[in-house]
Amino acid sequence: MAILEVKNVGKRFGGLQALSDVNLSVAENSVHAIIGPNGAGKSTLLNCLVGKLIPDTGSVMFDGQSVLGRKPYEINQMGISRVFQTPEIFGDLTVMENMMIPCFAKRDGSFRMHAIESVGNESEITGRAEHMLEDMHLIDKREMHAAAMSRGDKRRLEIAMCLAQDPRLLLLDEPTAGMARADTNNTIDLLKRIKEERDITIAIIEHDMHVVFSLAERITVLAQGTPLVEDTPDKIKGHPKVREAYLGETQQAA
Repeated sequence: MAILEVKNVGKRFGGLQALSDVNLSVAENSVHAIIGPNGAGKSTLLNCLVGKLIPDTGSVMFDGQSVLGRKPYEINQMGISRVFQTPEIFGDLTVMENMMIPCFAKRDGSFRMHAIESVGNESEITGRAEHMLEDMHLIDKREMHAAAMSRGDKRRLEIAMCLAQDPRLLLLDEPTAGMARADTNNTIDLLKRIKEERDITIAIIEHDMHVVFSLAERITVLAQGTPLVEDTPDKIKGHPKVREAYLGETQQAA
């Protein structure tokens, strides 16, 4: 069953057709990767999914509800969280202070946000933040200013902040960009664990094919704003259209 449905989406910026007739279906509780060369339209598509851009044509449905015309915070309230290519954390705050921000609110069964108003709410918020940091192996850095963290730990903190909001769909934009290989492998292991332990769907934009083939259950390949092929990782490897898009090889040469 699809939790995210993109149908016939198009987006133009002046004379540039960034997306053209894009169709995408992301199955619930799956890991779906969106790949393609630079300029393929990946980030434009992601921005359409989270309300930063409104497509010129087509529809974007999340769990049967349209996301079009909604503000980014409203889409977040629906159960969609996004991890940006550059970690979006507050560098002048400590790790613990960053983690407490999303813990000040939680979702009810309808995924509406509401304040925690119970007696002793401060201890509840602190406890939830500490639990998330322990789960992400960051508790020993709780008093560190976030700006002093490594890129891998910043990414881990940002993912923790997203997960504290109990999303149903986690969108990851180049989550390993700029990382050393050790941090990249740690991020792969973290995302695998998240997928195993949580009732969550993950959609990932990524250039690193090691990351893509380590995580994805299904892959959509974009080129010049148009889907080339969508299939399982085994069938994507060596696909002539993919080789042509990435390597400039013709199908006959492949």
